[in-house]
Amino acid sequence: MFSSIVALSLALLAPSAYGAILDVNVGPNGQFVYEPPFVHAAPGDIVRFHFNPKNHTVTQSAFDPPCVPLQDGFRTGFIPVAPETNPLPVQEFHVPDNQGAPLWFYCGQTAHCGQGMVFAINPPADHDPQSFQAHRDLAIARNGTAAVAPPANAYHVPRHDPHWNPATAPTHAVTPQEHRILVGADGQLAYSPAKITAAVGDTVVFEFRPKNHTVTQSSFSNPCVPLEHGFTSGFQPVAADATEFPTVQLKIEDTAPIWGYCGQVNHCQSGMVFSINAVESGPENFAAFQQLAMHPSTNSRLYARRK
Repeated sequence: MFSSIVALSLALLAPSAYGAILDVNVGPNGQFVYEPPFVHAAPGDIVRFHFNPKNHTVTQSAFDPPCVPLQDGFRTGFIPVAPETNPLPVQEFHVPDNQGAPLWFYCGQTAHCGQGMVFAINPPADHDPQSFQAHRDLAIARNGTAAVAPPANAYHVPRHDPHWNPATAPTHAVTPQEHRILVGADGQLAYSPAKITAAVGDTVVFEFRPKNHTVTQSSFSNPCVPLEHGFTSGFQPVAADATEFPTVQLKIEDTAPIWGYCGQVNHCQSGMVFSINAVESGPENFAAFQQLAMHPSTNSRLYARRK
């Protein structure tokens, strides 16, 4: 009898001991929202973020300013998700014991926070000046921008993949989006993020960080060789103390896979490559492309071409 009472007591204590799990969808149905937009949670609870197709983040901020990363705050980084992905990728946030103070988050993708893509844990009630709605309104007021025409350095990407099947391609975006890829961020030989999914009409912005890199289109089978008639940014030298960074844009005109690399010596062979709309479920996915770029046979072919 005593053991049964103990077992029952432990069962009743289990939810609070281990914490509840609160599920939140990030960007469901192509919308710039978290669903639900806020939750109320206790210390030890887990907020489980499910990332839907496209490319979003969960990045912690303060109430004011919104849309700005909080120093030492939580951030998932970009989570690119291709259409039809199942199961969806998940990131978890463990609610700290902060005396129930509200916690604020947003999507770090360009212009998403400015369109109201924010999230909160334990926000005050609606009548409070720091309610969830007040935070969302502030994000839009501070960061909302009108759509602008592509600048002069925007490249238009033609159809270039003879194997592309429009019947299986992602659909045209209802509202064209901007995707930002950092080139060589923090001194790394990498594009961040290195793989994205973009719809027809979207714009991909490459932002060059310090050192000297390129964005050069290639093909899956020859990852470190310029594609004939493909686009290239040319070298973009950026000083170590630069505060403004050059950008190059690509306008997506179809959803055939786009492959690219950095043309600086040995950067491609070190894995500095990227993909747009790679079919991750097939053999020609980003990981296979990067491995091919880093394979010794690729280096030997390039050396033979240069002799």
